[in-house]
Amino acid sequence: MYNQPQSDIWTGRIDSETDVSSFRFHQNVQLRSMDELENAKAGKTFALLGFQCDEGVKRNKGRVGAYHGPIEVKKALANLPWRFSENTVVFDVGEVVCEDGNLEKSQQQLGEAIQRLMRHNVIPIIIGGGHETAYGHYLGVRQAIGPEKRLGIINIDAHFDMRPYNETTSSGTMFRQILDEDKHAGYLCLGIQPFGNTMALFETAKRYGCTYILEEQLTWDAMTSTYATIDSFIENYDSIMLTLCMDVLSASAAPGVSAPSPFGLDPKIVRALIRHIVANPKTTSFDISEVNPIFDENRKTITLAAYFCAEALAYFHLDHSTQPGR
Repeated sequence: MYNQPQSDIWTGRIDSETDVSSFRFHQNVQLRSMDELENAKAGKTFALLGFQCDEGVKRNKGRVGAYHGPIEVKKALANLPWRFSENTVVFDVGEVVCEDGNLEKSQQQLGEAIQRLMRHNVIPIIIGGGHETAYGHYLGVRQAIGPEKRLGIINIDAHFDMRPYNETTSSGTMFRQILDEDKHAGYLCLGIQPFGNTMALFETAKRYGCTYILEEQLTWDAMTSTYATIDSFIENYDSIMLTLCMDVLSASAAPGVSAPSPFGLDPKIVRALIRHIVANPKTTSFDISEVNPIFDENRKTITLAAYFCAEALAYFHLDHSTQPGR
């Protein structure tokens, strides 16, 4: 259930073959299989890991197509300018693939891959796939940090994804699964849509002690308060994982998702949230999910997802005082 990285993804415009300040991603990203990993040296080392799966979306009765997201997002990344220090290393380590609808096995294998990356001191940037990606992401982080560490999960999403899973798991059940299984985990959700979740789901979130901020509360005027809520949540945990579902964004900015949102967030708000969260030294990893190329318009959603990945790479464990607007 694993595909090696593909060299034909990493092609694009070449402004110079010698001036590193003119390089783009495709001129610097290194291809590595999971068997070729070595412990990261000084500096920041990242791995782009795809999760080709939308079985969870299918089970959740959503629009399938996110299976194709990882490859297309990597292609969009390939042509972006390289804006990182010389001690920054980015690997493409290929894709974990869901075969024959076996969601649970593919999530386990995604978790094993993430664990291996973290044990080699490599920061995982996971590109889904449906938002069932987040459960495999969780499995990997939990395995890497150990069973007793307090793990905070921050989800930028229009939906709680805490539906019952008595019959089957899906892209709408992950965070309830995690909280049922893990007494050391906590959950913060940013961007919740009142008309994207039933009243029963709001009651479920309350019962599980979840913290959340509604989409309409995430404004520029309220960002100081939002950052304070995020920082207060982070203080309670040893490690943080960040997951982003692209359906949190306005449908005008991100039409290529399973469940487009007419009242979604502005991309600049989401960018600010990503920057703030990944800058915190407790943040271990980042996943981005629900990019559906089949329903995209002029590659808007794909390109936006690529930019979010680049922003995460740029701001991981960066001093807050150096961020724009600080």
